[in-house]
Amino acid sequence: MATTRITTALPPNIDITKAELAYGEHMLPKLNRQLQDETLLTRQRALNALCDVLHNPEHVSAALKVGMAKSLRKLLSDGDGTVRWKSTEVLFICSNHAIGRDSILEFELIEPIASLFDDKHDEARLMAQRAIESVSHTVTGARGIVKANLIAKLVEKLKTETDEIKQLVLDTLHYCMKVDTEQALAAGGMEVFTSLLTHGTWEIRGKAARDIMDISFPIDGKSRAVKCGCIPVLVKLLADVNFNVRSQAAGALMSIAITTEGKKASIKEGAVEALITLLKMDEGSEVKLNVIKAITMLAEHPEGREKLSEIVPLLQTIKASGGPMMQKVATTAINVITWKP
Repeated sequence: MATTRITTALPPNIDITKAELAYGEHMLPKLNRQLQDETLLTRQRALNALCDVLHNPEHVSAALKVGMAKSLRKLLSDGDGTVRWKSTEVLFICSNHAIGRDSILEFELIEPIASLFDDKHDEARLMAQRAIESVSHTVTGARGIVKANLIAKLVEKLKTETDEIKQLVLDTLHYCMKVDTEQALAAGGMEVFTSLLTHGTWEIRGKAARDIMDISFPIDGKSRAVKCGCIPVLVKLLADVNFNVRSQAAGALMSIAITTEGKKASIKEGAVEALITLLKMDEGSEVKLNVIKAITMLAEHPEGREKLSEIVPLLQTIKASGGPMMQKVATTAINVITWKP
């Protein structure tokens, strides 16, 4: 005979890890109250719910109006690792919207987020770095990070962090060095970037080379690149298996070779021969652009000009078949190589 059986399982559409959402305009105020609740599970469930809700930029704006930034700031120092992790994840999601990035600056959340760079939980450190990297995409955000004196700490993290976090740090420093290179140079950024040029992951090699190009913008940076042995490694990367690494290495050499010291050091290390080989073999337009720019810098030196005279016909072919930008850089290179004193 059939009997009725009552199950203890929750309905399939109920997620016990997330707070039950209130309807309409009451949703965010309720979640904000739950963030301040003394019960750990309530705080965790509210944060999980927010990670879904705040993908909508309208909800980000509404959340700020109910004082959620203040609540999240407090939770960044919560005693529970999961709460710290999910709080940074909420802020990372907010930072993907312009209003969220502005609010992180307005409520001075950069330093509280950065305090989690040393958190014992990998997830919290990762989300903190993602949030800061996202903020750095704007000029005001990059200036806020520089103003918070985080550059030295970020450079130091490149020595010890996981590869995933290293990539985020390299991206953050890339944007920050567009507004200030002094802090990175003072923190030994050139030496750390150079050490990463031989990393086993091509993404890190490419980003390290790109950051060397950034930090080499001032004269002091170009001089430091020569002194720390950066050029020989960059020359080797011109033959890297990854096209992005080859392109960034050529760009870095171009930046360093603007000075006479950089030109001499690059020529001595065989940069001219390596660039000629790369120009003949690589078909990628981005790589060619950086290679031709680097060649132009080295052609300004008499020894470089003499060695590069053989590729004038190749540059003329590239000029005839390339787009407007390729034609422009190829024309400049030809003019510099064929120049007679």
